[in-house]
Amino acid sequence: MPAQKVETGHEDTVHDVAMDYYGKCIATASSDTTIKITGVSNNAGHQHLATLRGHKGPVWQVAWAHPKFGSILASCSYDGQVIIWKEGNQNEWALAYVFNEHKSSVNSIAWAPHELGLCLACGSCDGNISVFTAKSDGGWDTTRIDQAHPVGVTSVSWAPSIAPGALVGSGLLDPVQKLASGGCDNTVKVWKQYNGTWKLDCFPALQKHSDWVRDVAWAPNLGLPKSTIASASQDGTVVIWTVAKEGERWDGKVLKDFKTPVWRVSWSLTGNILAVADGNNSVTLWKEAVDGEWQQVSTVEQ
Repeated sequence: MPAQKVETGHEDTVHDVAMDYYGKCIATASSDTTIKITGVSNNAGHQHLATLRGHKGPVWQVAWAHPKFGSILASCSYDGQVIIWKEGNQNEWALAYVFNEHKSSVNSIAWAPHELGLCLACGSCDGNISVFTAKSDGGWDTTRIDQAHPVGVTSVSWAPSIAPGALVGSGLLDPVQKLASGGCDNTVKVWKQYNGTWKLDCFPALQKHSDWVRDVAWAPNLGLPKSTIASASQDGTVVIWTVAKEGERWDGKVLKDFKTPVWRVSWSLTGNILAVADGNNSVTLWKEAVDGEWQQVSTVEQ
């Protein structure tokens, strides 16, 4: 599929782009304080569908909820707010809910696997992670991980809801509620919810980076026995963390030193290819070989 250039219409830097579940439209977040929804299709070009206004500072990230909950988008901003947007009639978006839990910039948001319900994790410069879960009466329950990374949380990512090694669709297991987070303390941490309370699930914290962790991404596992997390850092490295089974220690392996800050890491839906975006404006794709070594399979042309 050839690359397409999308004119977003933003008046300042675009910080994030997220494609909806069906690949029909993208949401973009910008320093101009707005979110824009753009329709994308292979033949009809691009169409501006909506501009969402409600934030008072740069918008760092946007995230689409699973379509089984309706057409819902979350955004987070430097202004400390997390906003839930809902589409009523086609292309008519309304501000559905505003969370003001955080006292400073909210840097990262991530929707939980849909099996856990409509549930959003948020990481902030105040050092805390908040998790908002929609209730049947239209309200939201809030749980928190206080001082998850005391100098600031940069990124959050959910574990797959199916336990590693479990047969998909066996239906015998309660869904897993786990999160990975990265922070300005140069560490990656894993959290698990026990009876409504979040507790650290890795001892000690995962340490291989020498500067801020910019992004974490938990890989889909598709029934594999091991769990895998990728982390990207200001120090130029991407580290692949794996644990063979529950309760064992995570092992970290440097994928590569990119010699420039690495901003984002993202897994393919099958969890076998990792995309890496770095400070040289390049995106590379990586795959694990049979011998366990990681190899670059391609570069995405910009």
